[in-house]
Amino acid sequence: MVVIRLSRGGSKGRPFFNIVVADKRVRRDGRFIERLGFYNPTAKETEEGLRIAQDRLAYWQGVGAQASPTVARLIKQAASAAPKAAA
Repeated sequence: MVVIRLSRGGSKGRPFFNIVVADKRVRRDGRFIERLGFYNPTAKETEEGLRIAQDRLAYWQGVGAQASPTVARLIKQAASAAPKAAA
């Protein structure tokens, strides 16, 4: 099964996550199929904290990839922030 999940990066105390498409059997920070974006939980006001390639996300969900609960929450958060950024 293919999942869309977070892969942790960054140093101790400064987390940074890549949003990746990976096989469910592969470890969290292991090999992945494609990188869809990133999530920076410690981003300041002037920095971008979340970016998701919506076209690639739609493709992977269309072919059956399941988003993890955390990524599903981030997708909703990005969708609600998109109209705000467009205005």
